[in-house]
Amino acid sequence: MTSNLFDLSGRLALITGSSRGLGLALADGLMGAGATVLIHGRDADRLTAAQDELAAKHGVRPQSVSFNVAQADDAAAKLSAAMESHGVPDILINNAGVQNRTHFNDLAPEDWERVVATNLNSVFYVSQPVTRRMAERGSGKVINIGSLMSLLGRETISAYTAAKGGVAQATKAMAAELTRFNIQVNTISPGYFQTEMTTELVSDAAFNKWIEQRTPAERWGQPEELVGCAIFLASAASSFVSGQNIFVDGGLAAVV
Repeated sequence: MTSNLFDLSGRLALITGSSRGLGLALADGLMGAGATVLIHGRDADRLTAAQDELAAKHGVRPQSVSFNVAQADDAAAKLSAAMESHGVPDILINNAGVQNRTHFNDLAPEDWERVVATNLNSVFYVSQPVTRRMAERGSGKVINIGSLMSLLGRETISAYTAAKGGVAQATKAMAAELTRFNIQVNTISPGYFQTEMTTELVSDAAFNKWIEQRTPAERWGQPEELVGCAIFLASAASSFVSGQNIFVDGGLAAVV
């Protein structure tokens, strides 16, 4: 075991949905810990901008891959090609996700399906091609990004809540089968973070006040505050940690 348990030097990390928001912060953090990062997204301009930003900060330009995480065939084909080119990831972070804020009785079936496919089905579509190769190698780290809504519910986000609850349970099931291959599988569940996805909520004065009053930390989280937990779960420090759901939420899930 390395003398620095949190050193990711020589490790390859694939992070889905990493051209912006929490995913980009995770890519930045893992590169800072020594990892070689393969970023992912579907918008070519955003990917290029993310590569430029990371290259300017770390002096190394990360490679990128683009595929639809919600389509099994596309994910499998593009992941196979990426692994042939770059190698089998040591670390996989399933971060890609979307949101739809609509009251349950008004939610269209296609919007439910899109949110569940992108947030939950993608964990299967992306993980399986990678964990098969990890199992052959005999090592790997899978980090699924859940949510405070993996545990709690709130109005207007029923599809997202169902999907993120599924992510937490999928993590346990994956850990039950994959840990024997020295693949640790865990979930990080963020609370309320200031990102592009939450801009509408942050700018809502009443909701913003509610978050500050409801959260023991009395504020929103910043994307970089997710990095420490990710480095822990991606590193040798978590070699006996699997099937867990760690809430990074300023204490919100712990109180009533």
